[in-house]
Amino acid sequence: MSSALHDIVDTAVAAGAFETLVAAVTAADLGSTLKGEGPFTVFAPTDDAFAKLPAGTVEDLVKPENKAKLAAILTYHVMSGKVMAADVAGQKLEPATVNGATLHVDGTDGVTVNGANVVTADIECTNGVIHVIDAVLIPEG
Repeated sequence: MSSALHDIVDTAVAAGAFETLVAAVTAADLGSTLKGEGPFTVFAPTDDAFAKLPAGTVEDLVKPENKAKLAAILTYHVMSGKVMAADVAGQKLEPATVNGATLHVDGTDGVTVNGANVVTADIECTNGVIHVIDAVLIPEG
């Protein structure tokens, strides 16, 4: 892939570490949204992060009858606007996600999101930014 910027979905596909996330986004019909204008800030769990979930969780979530639950989980990883790591450095914030719930972002010692570590920050895309996290965020309720 060239060094040109791509949208969030194409960037995640090209990275190769987000196959589960991309499959889930596709199953939830969110691909066109995340290829849209944005800007979006996406906290992207790696395949290893999804592998930490209890056995069968991902397989269950991608079933058509669980599409709404899957979409709620995925949209909990997305914020409107483009927020770079430097924007949260030294702060504790509770920004809203596109699913309406809030996240607990702690930028006082590295950056964590609901306890998940941001392992790679500021992957710029044409329609926002990706921050790679080491756990899947599950909304309460």
